[in-house]
Amino acid sequence: MTGIWVLLLLVVALGAATLSGKTNDSFELSGIESTQAFDLIRDRDPTAAPEGATARVVFQAPDGESLADPANQQAVSDALAALRTSGVVSILDPFAAGTITEDGRTGYASVSYARSAVDLSQADREALEAARDVAEEAGLTATIGGDVLGVEIGGALAELIGVAIAFVVLALTLGSLVAAGMPLLTALVGVGIGITAIATLTGFVELGTTTPALGTMLGLAVGIDYALFILSRYQAEVRRGRPLEEAAGRAVGTAGSAVVFAGLTVVIALVGLAVCGIGFLTEMGLAGAFTVALAVLIALTLLPALLGFAGTRVTKRSPRAEQKHTDAEPHPGEPRTLGRRWIEGLARFRWPALLAGIVAAAVAAVPVASLQLALPDDSTKPAGSDVRLAYDLIDEHFGAGANGPLLVVIDTREAPDPAAAVAVATQRLQTLATRDDSNIAALVPAVTSDSPQARQAYLRQLDTAQFATLTVIPRSGPSDESTKDLVADIRDTLSDLPDQSGARALVTGVTAVGVDISNELTEVFPLYLAVVVGLAFILLIAVFRSIWVPVKAALGFLFSVGVSLGATVAVFQWGWLNELVGLDTTGPVLFLLPILLTGILFGLAMDYEVFLVTRMREAYVHGAPARQAVIDGFTHSARIVAAAALIMVGVFAGFTLTDDIILKTIGFALAIGVLVDAFLVRMLIVPATMLILGPRIWWMPRWMGRLVPTLDVEGEALAKRLAPR
Repeated sequence: MTGIWVLLLLVVALGAATLSGKTNDSFELSGIESTQAFDLIRDRDPTAAPEGATARVVFQAPDGESLADPANQQAVSDALAALRTSGVVSILDPFAAGTITEDGRTGYASVSYARSAVDLSQADREALEAARDVAEEAGLTATIGGDVLGVEIGGALAELIGVAIAFVVLALTLGSLVAAGMPLLTALVGVGIGITAIATLTGFVELGTTTPALGTMLGLAVGIDYALFILSRYQAEVRRGRPLEEAAGRAVGTAGSAVVFAGLTVVIALVGLAVCGIGFLTEMGLAGAFTVALAVLIALTLLPALLGFAGTRVTKRSPRAEQKHTDAEPHPGEPRTLGRRWIEGLARFRWPALLAGIVAAAVAAVPVASLQLALPDDSTKPAGSDVRLAYDLIDEHFGAGANGPLLVVIDTREAPDPAAAVAVATQRLQTLATRDDSNIAALVPAVTSDSPQARQAYLRQLDTAQFATLTVIPRSGPSDESTKDLVADIRDTLSDLPDQSGARALVTGVTAVGVDISNELTEVFPLYLAVVVGLAFILLIAVFRSIWVPVKAALGFLFSVGVSLGATVAVFQWGWLNELVGLDTTGPVLFLLPILLTGILFGLAMDYEVFLVTRMREAYVHGAPARQAVIDGFTHSARIVAAAALIMVGVFAGFTLTDDIILKTIGFALAIGVLVDAFLVRMLIVPATMLILGPRIWWMPRWMGRLVPTLDVEGEALAKRLAPR
């Protein structure tokens, strides 16, 4: 079995090395107004590249000088000339476009490319560096913004941090360095196969940059945890005097069954992202589900094989550790574990504990009421990076909205008088711009010159392409809530244009795309939640043969999501302690976080529910009273669940140190979510609720009991089969 996994890893690694392609940082969704506008431009004007990469080259003259000085103006012209490659569609000179400050010291040029940023040629990238060198050699300061320059994600550092934390926790939990290395080894094998397989797929399908990173994050976290659960059960069976082979079989038959169903809930939650009908979410969900499924298979097959190689070295412990980690039920004279003292104290004060847990979760979730969502812009890039410097210079001298202009496309194909239709739309927008509460800083009309030649050229283009474009520059930044409102205002203002002129207006641009995708995610979220929670609810009913256990699990999950989103708002949007995660700015929360966090965290929360409650159910079906079953099951599993949670928190927290705002946000939200779910919900609210309900927690209607299949997750049938006769 070990050889099969090693061979598979080598095969997919070879595929990744020879077939992998590039990933991209764009978020695309067909069928929304903003992307329909891109399609219209592309269809009507084959030479246009509405979704091509863009660059903003910012020039700044030294103190006391102006870009209009002959030498500096020549330096700008030379720099822009160096930019011209076969991939460049257009360059808007700052002198011609008027993008120069009143003092003449700062200006910027807008560059459009025929291809997306990921597809830019090496010549295009070298030209950008050459343009900067030309300007700087002439004494100017030059910075390059836009989406042409990416930021390294830095995933390797995040993974190393997660692995280091995991190794320390595993060594303390399992009491053996050899044992601690096994979950890490199996998880790394799974992640290696998963990520190289995804890399191979990029040679055939265009995938987002975040997709393999998310697969790594999830694969590493659950891979370590699943192996830990089986390995800890194996050690417990060996301590009971089982032969090594039988101990491995019992561990896989009991804890392994729980791993299968825990992994299945995660896979359901991730695959369920496909019901949203949003391509980039679907690919992220499928990639994550693939790595989780691999983690389950490896934990069930490769780990037992490695146990056979390790022999007794996995179970060796110091005498002190052996005394500390004996069977859960204490014997006379043996010290009581921390987990048992906790659950017995909880049993005495179950009502106050439950109320305290609920109040704490509710208070921590209060910031969710202020949640604002947006597509990340260049203001979130690392301080000191070229992209961030260019953004800040434009923000300071031209206003934040210049970093994210809106494009209004006027489709005149059905208009009796196309020029008049464009004039009506322009007049409407000019009226909107003159309102006292207007968020429009500037309006660039379809024709910017009154000369007869410019007018004739505009009419010829309008007659040929049958569309015109107006540019609206907001006062607020691309991710500001007021910019979202402006998109809605423009659409409302031009909504009756078809009735008035026969033309129609479409609002697009990066900001509009983010607004449309956010709205789409909001609309599909209830459907996604119903599908995922419904399927997982059915699975948990079958696993625990109870109605109230799944209900309790789902309600506890809502607390975890609320606290996680609340903490994310407080740090990323309000700026509380944001320097701890490497942020020097605040802004709206990542627009896809709520639905992505719900999917991933729901699956992980059900993991802990399964592992914790399974041992309680196991004690209950073996004859323990309901109260004692909760105490015994918690004592058996609390230490391992706590260790697994700390490992996951470490893995996810490592990704908060990356420069990529998407991974930083997801990693932070998941780290907080897992921490809260494991220690506040599963270690406090869940056992307190079960202690209050007593045997009623295991109730299920008789008619349902006849319909629901029996899933022996606790290994009751296995125990009976192996019991001496």
